[in-house]
Amino acid sequence: MSETTSVKQQSTAAFYGQAVLSFGVALGAVALGIFFLEADAWVRAFLAVGVLYLVTSCFTLAKIVRDRQEEGRIVSRVDQARLEKILAEHDPFQKI
Repeated sequence: MSETTSVKQQSTAAFYGQAVLSFGVALGAVALGIFFLEADAWVRAFLAVGVLYLVTSCFTLAKIVRDRQEEGRIVSRVDQARLEKILAEHDPFQKI
């Protein structure tokens, strides 16, 4: 059986920090923009609820995309293991 090693993809701490910081700056900028918007309180509240809904939807979408990608990797690894088992057990010189 051939031994295959998959390369585990990990992001660096700098990339993680940059993503978190970018998210914080963007959310803060939108929150400040809504807070200082010259409109009635109900309009600002509506926009704030919309932004919060958008943020939670983005997190959910990112999780679903990640889960599908991981599921595809698992199925691929199981199929690869089955193929390797069949190839290891196959004897080309066996009479039919």
